[in-house]
Amino acid sequence: MTARGRTKQKMLLGAVELLRERGSAGVTIDAVLTRTGTPRGSVYHHFPGGRRQLLSETLQLAADTIADMIESAAATGPAAAMHRFVEFWRHLLLTSDFHAVCPAMAVAVGGTEDDRALHPEVAAITTRWHTVLTTSLTTAGHPVPRATRLATLTLSALEGAIILCRTSRTLQPLDDVATELEPLLAEPSSPG
Repeated sequence: MTARGRTKQKMLLGAVELLRERGSAGVTIDAVLTRTGTPRGSVYHHFPGGRRQLLSETLQLAADTIADMIESAAATGPAAAMHRFVEFWRHLLLTSDFHAVCPAMAVAVGGTEDDRALHPEVAAITTRWHTVLTTSLTTAGHPVPRATRLATLTLSALEGAIILCRTSRTLQPLDDVATELEPLLAEPSSPG
């Protein structure tokens, strides 16, 4: 990666942290520059579309990171994908002192004009995650209608658990959800 590429990546990673901690309203040019220690001119070079471009690319980087993690873990089964997701969020919640939240959800529930402008991207992101989980569940033997519902339940429960962890400042909600989801995600029993 070139020095320019590293600078852009550094700015995006700093913006992902801000998005997790503060929502899109907290992802300002000044906040990213302060977090990353990059010069102001870097913003205009790497993000000529300004803050909206920065937000869009930040959201996409965060979404791709989670999707890649889910996709690689899903190859060994839906329960493995769920456990990988849970471990990822356990680590983020602990290292952020429970300030982290899913960037896609931060944008989904945010009330700013920038949030609303990014809703189509959030819809595409959650659809991608849902499709990966549904495919993993059908590969494990679940019928398509059930796999689709289980994918919806899994995403909803895990995202909700992250919010509950943040507000309660404990990992218990995430652990509880994982415990309850595990038997549902297991391969279905073959008919007797």
